[in-house]
Amino acid sequence: MLNIDQFELYSVAIITLLAVISPGPDFAMISKTALLKGRRDGLLCALGISVAISVHLSYTLLGLGIVFANNLWVLNTLRYLGAMYLIWLGISALWPDIKAVFLKAKSQQICKQLKSENSLQNKPTRNSSAFWSGFACNALNPKTMLFIVSLFSQVISTDSTLLMELSYGAYIAIVHFVWFGLVACLLTSAKIQKKVLVFKIWIERVTGLLMTSLGLRLLIS
Repeated sequence: MLNIDQFELYSVAIITLLAVISPGPDFAMISKTALLKGRRDGLLCALGISVAISVHLSYTLLGLGIVFANNLWVLNTLRYLGAMYLIWLGISALWPDIKAVFLKAKSQQICKQLKSENSLQNKPTRNSSAFWSGFACNALNPKTMLFIVSLFSQVISTDSTLLMELSYGAYIAIVHFVWFGLVACLLTSAKIQKKVLVFKIWIERVTGLLMTSLGLRLLIS
């Protein structure tokens, strides 16, 4: 029989839920993917986010988490990589408008984009793209790193067995998938998707600006 600390168990459960539902890069990523690419890609993105938890869990259980957290250069490196990734995603979403401004043909670009929307929707997307986008977003998120390290160093007892620690890690990953999976399903409901078809270009712009701003904020924080 496993000797489970009830206070520790409830603490991990509640802290994880609060951390997961708080807005951040993962939420922006899942929203963009689900709204613009559909439910399947949204769920794959959610799966990628949850699988990325294993990266943070692995080095934490190996004892490297505290070493990383106490070395400023590791945190800064992860922060810069995560920030550049978000900025790149944001600029990619805004690139049609940026290109149109430089070419002084914004109206023509928008018309072409509107005409190509139907064909783009019918084109098969690479399933791996949505998965790896979610994976990279979470794996390069320094806040997730600090969350996992803090949880295992301050909340979870050092007397906990490896099996229990792995169970906590599995729980954290499952909560990520369930929450972001629900977000993806809600954003791909029939009612919302009808509005998405009308405002697709503006959704792309807003999410692009949001990701760029998140990246810049992470870069200068």
